[in-house]
Amino acid sequence: MTASSRDVPAPRAGGRHVDRPLTDADIGAVVAMESAACLHPLHAWTADNYRSSLRAGYWARVRCEADTGRVIAVVVAMDGHQEVHLLNIAVAPDQQGLGMARELLDTLAARCVQQQAEALWLEVRPSNTRARALYERLGFEAVGLRKHYYPAPEGREDAIVMRLTLPALHAGGADALE
Repeated sequence: MTASSRDVPAPRAGGRHVDRPLTDADIGAVVAMESAACLHPLHAWTADNYRSSLRAGYWARVRCEADTGRVIAVVVAMDGHQEVHLLNIAVAPDQQGLGMARELLDTLAARCVQQQAEALWLEVRPSNTRARALYERLGFEAVGLRKHYYPAPEGREDAIVMRLTLPALHAGGADALE
């Protein structure tokens, strides 16, 4: 399933936020938000990365403030055969620590269950200790290492490959992540 008209905006957190499909018109705001959120500009996706994801039909959503429309988070995932791969997730600096990444990952996990995926995969920088801790709390386990995967200020950085096995979610829905 890709972002389409079947995805309807969903008010979140008491109506303060709206989750909706990412569009070409959002890309400038998404890139600016993510660049501010990353420790180094090399860590952020480019406008071309987002455009390519939209062209490929990947599941891509933004979370916006309901009253202003300001983009405060983005998540992009790619469907595979009985699996989903989280490609990118970013939260605006002033929104970090409020559970937003957790909520977006819960939404993605629920979508995985709908798609009957058996696993949710991701890569994460070893230096991104905050994200790694979140993924581990959600039940992801490290299953491998991709050497020299990410661009970094001093050359390249490895990626830890993590997997969330989903059969437990099929019986309990997204609440099984709690």
